[in-house]
Amino acid sequence: MNIIYFNPDEMRADVLGCYGHPLVKTPNFDRFASRGTLFENCFVQHTVCSPSRCSFMTGWYPHTRGHRSLWHLLQPDEPNTMKYLKNNGYQIHFIGKNDMLSEEDVDNSIDKLHEVTGGGGSSRVYQDSEHPGYMNFLYEPMQDHHQDYYRVLEACEFIKSWRSGDKPFMLFLAQVFPHCPYTAPEPWYSMYSPDEIPPLLAETLEHAPAFHRWIKEYRRLPECAGDMAKIMAVYLGMISYVDHMFGLLLDALDESAAADNTSVFFFSDHGDWAGDRLLVEKWPSALDDSLTRIPLIISIPGGKPGHRVSEVMELIDIVPTVATLTATPLRHTQYGRDLTPQLNGESGDPGRTAFAEGGYDPDTDLICFEHIGGIEGEKGNDSYTIVNSPESIYYPKGMQQGEKPETVCRSVMIRTKDFKLVRREHDVSELYDLQNDPGEINNLYYKDEYLEQRLELNERLLLWFLKTSDVSPWARDKRGF
Repeated sequence: MNIIYFNPDEMRADVLGCYGHPLVKTPNFDRFASRGTLFENCFVQHTVCSPSRCSFMTGWYPHTRGHRSLWHLLQPDEPNTMKYLKNNGYQIHFIGKNDMLSEEDVDNSIDKLHEVTGGGGSSRVYQDSEHPGYMNFLYEPMQDHHQDYYRVLEACEFIKSWRSGDKPFMLFLAQVFPHCPYTAPEPWYSMYSPDEIPPLLAETLEHAPAFHRWIKEYRRLPECAGDMAKIMAVYLGMISYVDHMFGLLLDALDESAAADNTSVFFFSDHGDWAGDRLLVEKWPSALDDSLTRIPLIISIPGGKPGHRVSEVMELIDIVPTVATLTATPLRHTQYGRDLTPQLNGESGDPGRTAFAEGGYDPDTDLICFEHIGGIEGEKGNDSYTIVNSPESIYYPKGMQQGEKPETVCRSVMIRTKDFKLVRREHDVSELYDLQNDPGEINNLYYKDEYLEQRLELNERLLLWFLKTSDVSPWARDKRGF
């Protein structure tokens, strides 16, 4: 059984046709859903790239081993799905961005890291640094394909070169799109008009977390509110562009010797506001569905086609699922649940809850903050420049985290089918009745009539932390001197 992970960055679930979006064109994701299982309510464990990826490769929550920032990646002594499969006789091919493995762990986990060149860039729509739209992530169309496109072509060539009798493979195709800045080559950039975009999510005005206010102020978003529909239109174009690339991958697989013995996992690492709530990008302690609910569609040989699972589940579930499909024993404590019953037509667990977390403690997590993470003193390195240069699109984020650290405080989410509760260390907590308020507009956390729900969910959060606070090694040391 071969395994393919097709992993776009920053793709939320509700912007795909097969997830119900009324406008966007995603014919390849839609056809893939028709031959596999679509999970309607899959939630990530963190809304930033690296912590989310560390979770879906280990089955750990970010707090379990401290993978809570951009700067703390998987180490050689820690397990991950690629390492397990490599040790079980698989060839591991990695194409794309690495937001997950430390340099010391690459050789332990990957057989071939494909170096792919090519691809064009873009520039801001507003070139004047004094213009209010200068930091809103809206860019001009790309003049060439993005590098992701050439990475997909590389993946297609590898798949078509595989022959029956070769070692089974795992291919991890880690894409950048549709991560902002908001841009794409034509015709995708102009595929959707701002005038036809469905109404954007409204701002949460009463009892909103402080980062809502300060993201808007540091990026001057209220002054360019007229760009929000355009930003969403371009974001949808980026989704359709990723769909086009995914179609190339599906066609290559269908034409290859691997077609009948390959399981394909399509999922993202987190979402993006893309203009909703008058916000752009994401935030490390924000836990709205726009950021935590992502697409997950899995197709396995012999699985039930066109199956949809509506129950809540978590992205870490792919860890034991791959282990089952590949007959690979796991030898560490992990918290995901095997999804193979659902891939064969069963329903999910109707009482399941999802958990996610984010943010940094201003007193103890200084190294986690994004403006600090580019190691102090090494001002020439990319990590420092990306958030500390005044010209960088991420400069407002670094400034806000440095000047308003309480806006990125530690946060944790519990989400059931009906309610979501978010607890914050130094900022506003949140409670939403998702059946009556799916857009998470009315924060009920401070309403007395919802005391019972608040207490119950807080208790469940405490029990979850007790269960997942750490993991003991499976190997036992000999005692005595």
